[in-house]
Amino acid sequence: MESEETLQQRLENNRQRLYDLQAKYGLSHIDVLRQSMVLDELINQYHRVYYAQLKKPIA
Repeated sequence: MESEETLQQRLENNRQRLYDLQAKYGLSHIDVLRQSMVLDELINQYHRVYYAQLKKPIA
């Protein structure tokens, strides 16, 4: 699984790509919708990493 920092960078890059595609094509273009799904999956991965760290016991 990726580190939280790596995921944050990927999230930022993909978020910017989504904004760029939306500006170029509009909200309903297939490339914008696909990029939105990619970003959704990265957000889910980030939350899994974040919440996994919260559940670790403190030793």
